Amino acid sequence: MSQVNVADHRARRARLRERLGALDLDALLVTEPVNVRWCTGFTGSNGQLLLRATGEDLLITDARYDERAGAEAPDLPRALDRDPVGLAIRRMSPPFRVGFEAEHLTWQAGQRLRERVIDAGGAGVPTTGEVEELRTVKDEREIALLREACEITTSALGWLLDEQVQPGITEARLARLLEDRFLDLGAEGVAFDTIVASGPNAAIPHHAPSDRVLQRGDMLTIDCGARVGGYHADCTRTVGLGHVPDLLHDVHRLVQQAQAAGRSAAVAGATGGDVDAAARQVIDKAGFGQEFVHGTGHGVGLEIHEAPAVARRAAATLVAGMTLTVEPGVYLPGLGGVRIEDTVVVNADGPATPLTDLPRELRLL
Repeated sequence: MSQVNVADHRARRARLRERLGALDLDALLVTEPVNVRWCTGFTGSNGQLLLRATGEDLLITDARYDERAGAEAPDLPRALDRDPVGLAIRRMSPPFRVGFEAEHLTWQAGQRLRERVIDAGGAGVPTTGEVEELRTVKDEREIALLREACEITTSALGWLLDEQVQPGITEARLARLLEDRFLDLGAEGVAFDTIVASGPNAAIPHHAPSDRVLQRGDMLTIDCGARVGGYHADCTRTVGLGHVPDLLHDVHRLVQQAQAAGRSAAVAGATGGDVDAAARQVIDKAGFGQEFVHGTGHGVGLEIHEAPAVARRAAATLVAGMTLTVEPGVYLPGLGGVRIEDTVVVNADGPATPLTDLPRELRLL
């Protein structure tokens, strides 16, 4: 799958430009690297976008990234300058109002930026979440990249469960094998540090793979994802090695039911809180509410954790094209735990479609 093309980025900037009128801005200086990438395609570590109401946009970087900027954002004029704020000011005619991404600047940097804009005869206006809100709804190319990342993830995880998981291997070895498999299948890297948690370690939601050797009777939780074109997959499955305690059988069945309820609730018009409540009430009713210690999910895309939130009191309304995870879990210290997770895309009608679709029933290896 190729990178997002010029037309997609131009359409994204047009969507963002529509916000300038509502904010009474002549321009917006986009400085957060992920937001710059979403707007332009540029992936360098030093890049800023001056988005103007007039359409005269400018990509600002430095000489190290001149060639990359030309290749990744060929439709945008660019300037090489280590002082993007100063360059943006010089491109504006006073009086002007320029917005800046306040939540991605320190307080001191934000104050200094406002002072410089005032000195130039303009007004610096702090903004919050303007690009991030637009990023929540994925276009067709973004969903295709997520789908490819998820296909690599499930293919590699299926291979690992079929051919590599066995008593005597360590958690750390399994994580390395899985991450290498992602690369062999065409991923550009991992979406996040792989979680491989066996036996009592499976009761730790974000356990780091250790030298613990897998043993018969263990529950094994693997939380992993590949990254393709900057887009992150996220999938978790829990399996058993041979006979596992009856309680963990029951917990797995419970989490499977909760996850199905959460996926069914992920419909356009619902809120992230509704999805969380649908999954959580299944676990609460069974008496394990205190052992479900995290939210039911999160948005996923160019970042592994992004809007919308899927947690208690999460108020954002789901709309078609949003991509998020549904991942309830129950954790029993000293014994083990179960988490089942899928990346899903919200549809215009009906429940969300899983992009990670490995079997969810308890598998005993």
